[in-house]
Amino acid sequence: MKRFLSLFLVLILLTTVVVGCTQSDDDTDKDEPEVDAPAEDDNEDEETAEVGEITKVGLGHVASIAKSEDADDDEDEPAMAQADLTIAAVGFDADDKVASVTIDTAQTKVEFDEDLKVATDKEEEVRSKKELKEDYGMKETSENVGIGKEWYEQMEALEDWMVGKTVEEITGMDFKENGVGYEDAPDVAELTSSVTISVTGYLEALENAWENAIDVENGAKVGLGLTTSIEESKDAEDDEGPLARMDTTMTATAFDEDDKVVGTIIDTAQIAVEYDTDGKVTSDKDAEIKTKHELKEDYDMKETSENVGIGKEWYEQMEALQDWMVGKSVDEITGMDFKENGVGYEDTPDVAELTSSVTISVTDYLSVVEYAADNAR
Repeated sequence: MKRFLSLFLVLILLTTVVVGCTQSDDDTDKDEPEVDAPAEDDNEDEETAEVGEITKVGLGHVASIAKSEDADDDEDEPAMAQADLTIAAVGFDADDKVASVTIDTAQTKVEFDEDLKVATDKEEEVRSKKELKEDYGMKETSENVGIGKEWYEQMEALEDWMVGKTVEEITGMDFKENGVGYEDAPDVAELTSSVTISVTGYLEALENAWENAIDVENGAKVGLGLTTSIEESKDAEDDEGPLARMDTTMTATAFDEDDKVVGTIIDTAQIAVEYDTDGKVTSDKDAEIKTKHELKEDYDMKETSENVGIGKEWYEQMEALQDWMVGKSVDEITGMDFKENGVGYEDTPDVAELTSSVTISVTDYLSVVEYAADNAR
């Protein structure tokens, strides 16, 4: 009888356990709402290609004045000059893969009033698209095509995607229409949710950086530096129309692990848009725009340089300055002493090694290297 009671109690306990477990599972199914699986990140499974030490640094650019506008009296629209200068600072490894890339655009405008006098504040800071961040105002347009990202956010995603790839792989990307009329948005799976901007100009700047790259040793990171001024723009006078001048000094500078310069390219795009006395653009909007480095002897500084004793063109002086910077920290570079150069500028290097090679004004060139150091990656 005792054995029978023991067995009976065991059976009751087992039944209770089984029922309890089953009831628990059923409650979970009924009471907890269904949760959708999280959306997969386009980049989640994408492994970043490995890159090696930076062995080359390149500065690339693409410039245009095509969006400059005539004055239109019928529509009460003033004349407006616009220079779009896209700049790429790129570090490459020994396998010719992009190891570091920063791309920015100086979209500089000079507006004139009805009397063809400069209406834009010539002293106001001119900010690039990356410097503008949310103030660039692309987010709303971007929301219309489904991603809601500002220009700088899209560019950072594009830059990250470029790392580990060759220029050929990058420029060989497929394109698609982006919903607002441009047909050169990336048709790349990893960029679907992050980049819908037109990218042709950025790829051209990258390719230009590769073509102009110089060799460096022990490169760890590369920075892009730039500064823009419209101070040389002029009002219309007498029988002369107005002039818009948009000068951007830029650099791609490579640094080692100790933040010393291992290589730098510094250049200036002096972009001019000329108008007649009726406010019509007279400059060729389709003409190639060359930087000071690209102009070489055509920049025509040699005669002025001969007057101060060295007889060197701008690009020759800049190459000497670039070479002098190698192996120095930014503090050592920007801390150089200055002297007057004989033609009115007081910021010529007062440095023994540069006495016979550099008499140009250098303040802007030093400042963009400092800027590059602050933004190096």
